[in-house]
Amino acid sequence: MDDLDELLDRLARSSTHPGLDALDRTVFAGIDAVRLARRANRLLALASAAAALVMGIAGATMPSAAAQAATSLSPFGPAAPLAPSTLLGTDQ
Repeated sequence: MDDLDELLDRLARSSTHPGLDALDRTVFAGIDAVRLARRANRLLALASAAAALVMGIAGATMPSAAAQAATSLSPFGPAAPLAPSTLLGTDQ
């Protein structure tokens, strides 16, 4: 078995991996990218909420004609235009 001091001396003399020099920059660049994406998502959510609010207010304030039913759809009334017996003989 090798002596521990000899192994540590060999490790100290060996060169470091070239990727270790850029490791900190790579990690911090990834963290910055996540922060930027979160900020963009927040801005998109805020813009979507503002657009929905504007469309809701605009839709509520625009005048529109009141809807009127053409015929009564009462199931117990004399005229039942959607009864199966009235729909069988038509071209609908």
